[in-house]
Amino acid sequence: MFTLKKKEQFEQEIKKSRFLASAGPVNTEEEAREFIATCSRRDAGHNCWAFRIGDLHRSSDDGEPGGTAGRPILQAIDGQHMDQVAVVVSRWFGGVLLGAGGLVRAYGGTASACLHAAECQPIITFAVLSVTCAFADEARIRTGVGAFTAALAETNGFTAEGVQLQIKVPCEQLDDVIRMITDVSRGQAKVDVAQPV
Repeated sequence: MFTLKKKEQFEQEIKKSRFLASAGPVNTEEEAREFIATCSRRDAGHNCWAFRIGDLHRSSDDGEPGGTAGRPILQAIDGQHMDQVAVVVSRWFGGVLLGAGGLVRAYGGTASACLHAAECQPIITFAVLSVTCAFADEARIRTGVGAFTAALAETNGFTAEGVQLQIKVPCEQLDDVIRMITDVSRGQAKVDVAQPV
C-alpha cells in the first residue's frame, strides 16, 4: 500500500465542465474531513470526495446523481493501492450534461489522474519488540538493530540480570531482527512482540 508524500492537484475540462482534483495524505478521519473542507471550492457546483484510512472509508456525491462521483473517486484510490488518502474533485458545470456514465468516468478519471501524478511513498507498518537481555548482550543487539532500515532501539529499564529494550521494527524485517537478537545473545534474550503500530 502507498500514501502520498504531499498534496497534489490535477485539473481538466470535459465537455465544457471544469474538474479540479485535490489529493493529500491523511492519518485520521478528522484530518480527512479538514482536508475536504479546505479543498472544497465555494464557487464550484459540486465538491465530491472520498477518503480511505485502513478499513475506514467514506465518500460523497455532493448533489450529483447517487453513485456517480464519490464511489468512483474511492475506486480510484483503491485502484492505485492507496491508503491514508483523501481526494476532493470540484466541478464547475459547463452547460453540457454528461449523463451518469460520463459523470462516473469524469470524477473517477480526474481523481485517478491526480493520484497517478502525485509523489507516493510506501506505508511502513511497525512492530514493537520488548527484549530482555544480559548487560553483555546490549551493545551487540543495539549494533545489530542499527543495520536494519528504520529500526530503533531504546532502553526501557533495568533488571538485576540485565537490560530491557524496546525495539521498533518494520514488520517486513521482524523475523530477521528476532533471528539476529537470538543469534547475538546465543538464545538467552527474551523477545516479546507487541501489536503492529
